[in-house]
Amino acid sequence: MLQELADKPTILLVDDEKANLKILTDLLKPNAKTLVAKSGAQALQKAKDLFPDIILLDVVMPDMDGFEVIKKLKSDPSTQSIPVIFITGLTDVNFEEKGLELGACDYIQKPFHAAIVRARVQLHLQLLRQRRMLEELALIDPLTTIANRRKFEQVIDIELRSAMRTGEPLSIAVIDIDFFKQFNDTAGHSAGDMALAEVANGIQSQLKRPRDFVARIGGEEFVVVLPNTDSVSADMLLNQCRSAVASLKIPHPTATPYQVVTISSGGITCKPSSLSDKDDILNRADNMLYEAKNTGRNQVLWDELPN
Repeated sequence: MLQELADKPTILLVDDEKANLKILTDLLKPNAKTLVAKSGAQALQKAKDLFPDIILLDVVMPDMDGFEVIKKLKSDPSTQSIPVIFITGLTDVNFEEKGLELGACDYIQKPFHAAIVRARVQLHLQLLRQRRMLEELALIDPLTTIANRRKFEQVIDIELRSAMRTGEPLSIAVIDIDFFKQFNDTAGHSAGDMALAEVANGIQSQLKRPRDFVARIGGEEFVVVLPNTDSVSADMLLNQCRSAVASLKIPHPTATPYQVVTISSGGITCKPSSLSDKDDILNRADNMLYEAKNTGRNQVLWDELPN
């Protein structure tokens, strides 16, 4: 699902003058949620804690000027992507050039002109929407419309850190479509593409919790990540995915034992004390998948790392 801005985007207004903050708040609040900071230090903390959609930043402030603030914003991975519009009464083009070189996306001059403030803020919010859509599309597998390997790499990093922090078990499964090369060779690549999309949908339909995750990581291979899931529950869920795919009854044109498209799965459950790096965990799940494929297919085999 594409990430959208909220109905009312959040704008952080940074100025040491209360009068300026009031003017900007009154101008923008009909169409946005406004936050205020009266110093550079406050701005940095609120940007990191609240992650606004856009920041309007005064250049001249007593404790830390806007140039120093934007340097710190752009050097922090958690805030570097937030668009910054400078607000200033300075007319020297050298100041404007410096701000743009530091990463500002625009300037708004004081005294404020209401129509210009609204127009420029709306322009950059629209550009932000478009950028986020492109970023999300880059994480989607276009054939199946589920997540791709790049997104999986992001998710597994997050869930590994979460499991280490909370002490919850983490289960990961690798799934492969049985005899898919023969399916493609016999039915054709167009039918193969349709089968991939149907299988992806069948797997995803069984993942009910918000953090349960599936991605296509290459060819006919998928990966499922199940946070806070023990081995018994994970095995049960992957068998539900296996049954869901078989129940699609996609005809397999070669002489397979089941005459329909099926999947094999191999999985691993890790406890925080046994967590290794993601490549090791994925390799262990892969090993279970190969065993499942070599001992009959259309089955789930599961392992659990010892504490």
